[in-house]
Amino acid sequence: MMVNRSSILPQALDPHPFAPITSRPHRTGLGPIGTSLGPPLDTVFQAPSSLRQNRKRLYSIHLHRNDQHREPPNNIFRAVILLLGFILPHLTATAADAPARPNILFAIADDWSYGHAGAYGCKWVKTPGFDRVAEQGILFTHAYTPNAKCAPSRSCILTGRNSWQLKAAANHVCYFPAEFKTYAEALGEHGYFVGMTQKGWGPGVANDAAGKPRQMAGRPFNRCKAAPPTPQIGNNDYAGNFEDFLAAAPKGQPWCFWYGCVEPHRGYEYGSGIAKGGKKLSDIDRVPSCWPDNEVVRNDLLDYAFEAEHFDRHLARMLDMLEKQGLLDNTLVVVTSDNGMPFPHDKGQAYQDANHLPLAIMWKQGIRKTGRVVDDYVSFIDFAPTFIELARVRWDQTGMAPAAGRSLTDLLFSDKAGVVNPARDHVLIGKERTDIGRPNDGGYPIRGIVKADKLYLHNFEIARWPGGNPETGYLDCDGGPTKTEVLKTRNDPKQRAYWEQCFGKRPEHELYDLKKDPDCVTNLAAQVDQQALRSQLQQQLFDELKAQDDPRMFGKGSVFDEYPYAEDKFRDFYNRVLRGERLNPGWVNPSDVQTKGE
Repeated sequence: MMVNRSSILPQALDPHPFAPITSRPHRTGLGPIGTSLGPPLDTVFQAPSSLRQNRKRLYSIHLHRNDQHREPPNNIFRAVILLLGFILPHLTATAADAPARPNILFAIADDWSYGHAGAYGCKWVKTPGFDRVAEQGILFTHAYTPNAKCAPSRSCILTGRNSWQLKAAANHVCYFPAEFKTYAEALGEHGYFVGMTQKGWGPGVANDAAGKPRQMAGRPFNRCKAAPPTPQIGNNDYAGNFEDFLAAAPKGQPWCFWYGCVEPHRGYEYGSGIAKGGKKLSDIDRVPSCWPDNEVVRNDLLDYAFEAEHFDRHLARMLDMLEKQGLLDNTLVVVTSDNGMPFPHDKGQAYQDANHLPLAIMWKQGIRKTGRVVDDYVSFIDFAPTFIELARVRWDQTGMAPAAGRSLTDLLFSDKAGVVNPARDHVLIGKERTDIGRPNDGGYPIRGIVKADKLYLHNFEIARWPGGNPETGYLDCDGGPTKTEVLKTRNDPKQRAYWEQCFGKRPEHELYDLKKDPDCVTNLAAQVDQQALRSQLQQQLFDELKAQDDPRMFGKGSVFDEYPYAEDKFRDFYNRVLRGERLNPGWVNPSDVQTKGE
C-alpha cells in the first residue's frame, strides 16, 4: 500500500520525501540508491536532500526567533524533537509498504507512430491492450526517441545514452561497440532472469570484446509459432513465447522480458486492412498533409493499422497471462515503439511523426495514481535509468557507461497529471546514417530539440539527399504504396510539393510550430519574427550537445560516416550501383529509382 504523503506532511516540506532519491530531477550517472541483492529498504528509500534542507530551514527560522525573543535554548531542541516525532513514523511505514523489485515487461512495436491507439482517441487503430495499460497506469503525450530508426533507437533504450554518445551505434546496421553494456545485461548480473522474443537490438552485429555474440536484450525465446493473419506478418507466437519464458523463470526471482514485435514494419498485404480488418477508407479522419490524400494512401494506412493491431493482440494476451498467474500487480509494463511509421517523412527522418511515439506505463503496486495523462517530455534514454533504479542497483555497479537519461520515477510516484516536473521541458533528437544509398555510405546528420511544442532542426550536410539518393531509390525510406504515390508527384508541378516535403533537399535550419503544423510542412526558420526563438533553441541544443561530447560539435562529425556498414554485401552500395552492379537491398521497389534531374 502506497501512502499519500502529500496529505500527511506540511506543505512546506517535500511532498514525496520518501520516494527513491532518483525520482527527483538529476543527471543519471550518479546512479540510483540500492544494492544488487535487494538491500534493506531503508538504504533505498531515504529522506531526500530537500527534506533535510527543510529541516535546516525550520531550524534556522527557530534560531532567528530565539535571537529576537531570547527564548530558552531548550525550545530549539523541543521543536526538533516534535518534528522528528512527526516524520519518523511515516518514514518507517512508507519503507515497509514499498513493493518488491518489480518484474519488467518491455513491449516494443516496430514502426508504430504516436496517436495511433484508442487511448489517444484514434478510431481506425484498435488497441485494447495498450488502452488497458494506459487506463490502469499512465498515458504519456510527449515521449520521444532520440533517433528514429530501428537499431539506433534501440541502442538508446538499452544504454540510456543518446545515439551521438554511442560511437558506431549512432548508425543503423552497425557494429555495436563492446564497451557499451545494456540494462538487460546488467540486470542479468544482478539477480534478474532476463529474456526476449523476436527483435531485440538490431539490425547489426553485437559481439563482446572476445568476438562472442551478445544477448543484448536477453535470452531468446522463439520456439512458438502461429499462422499469421497475412503472409507479410511474422509467424512468431509472441505471447506463446512469453508463456515459455514465464515457465522457465525461477520461482521467486524477478524477471525482465523484452517483447520485440516486428509489426507494423513493412511489407503489408495491400488491402488487408479492409478485407481482413473490417476497416473502411472513411475511418481515417485525416491524412497527413505531406502525402496525397487518395485511395491508395488510405489503403496503405489501414494495412499499417491492421499490423499495429497484431502487436496489440499479443500484448493483451500477455497481460491476461500475467493476471491469471498473479504476476500483474508487481510487473512494470512499458509499451511503446522504436520509431515512427514506415512512410515518407517519418521513419528515418527527424520530423514530429518520426520521433514522437506512443507510451503507456502500468505498475499496479508502484504507480501512485493511475489513469493519469502526463504531458512531461520523456526520452527513450530515460528507460534504462528507470529499470536500474527500480531493480535497486546502483548505476556504478552495472558496468554501464554513464547515462544521459534520468529515471522516470518522479512521474511514476507522483499523483499529478498534466505537467508533473517542469524541469522535463524538452528533449533532444538527431540522426546520422540511418541507411545506405548515398555516396561513400554517408549519412544525413541532423540534431534537433523539441521544446514547448516547437521543433528546431539543424541539418549539417545540406548538399546531401535526406532520404537517400534518387538514383539508388531513396533507400532511407521503405518502399510501399504511399512512397510510390509521393514519388509520382516529382514531375507534376501541381503536386510536386509532396515530393519536396518528403524527399527534396533541405535548408540548414528548420523550425516548426507543432501545435499549428504537426505534419512539419511549414518551415518558419527564415521568418524574421522567428529569429530570436530559432537562435535560442539552437544555442540550447548546441550547449547540451557539447556537454554530451557530441563529435559534431567539435568538427569531428565525419567519424560517423567512417564507421563501416555491418552488412558486407551492401557496403559502398551507391558507388557499386553506379559502377553497374545489380544490387537489391530488398526494402525498396524498382520504381523508387529516379535518375532524371533533381
